Amino acid sequence: MPKDKSRRLKQVSSSLAQIISEIIQKELADPRISAIVTITGVHISADLRSAVVYFSVLGDSDAWDSAEKGLGRASGYIQQILAKRIALRVTPKLRFVPDHTEEKAYRIERILDENISDENNR
Repeated sequence: MPKDKSRRLKQVSSSLAQIISEIIQKELADPRISAIVTITGVHISADLRSAVVYFSVLGDSDAWDSAEKGLGRASGYIQQILAKRIALRVTPKLRFVPDHTEEKAYRIERILDENISDENNR
């Protein structure tokens, strides 16, 4: 893929992430979607017709499930608002996917801390 196209996709992805985050925080009234949903990234297809939106939630597994269901149901509404705010010929179809990267990193860090603590106590 040419560098210009790659740079353009990164710019569009970044803009989408910012706008979607604002829409979720300020314009959604769905109680399943708490204000503690964070958009961690957007991967957009080369033809700009579809985008995978990765999100993270501060909370337990119920909060994650609830947010995933709420975002899935709100995706069409979010797309409509997005179409008005971003200058693209086609508004990408959004698919929301949980991003557990931060949660996994925290668990790994905790395990490492426990192992270091165990070794220091020997």
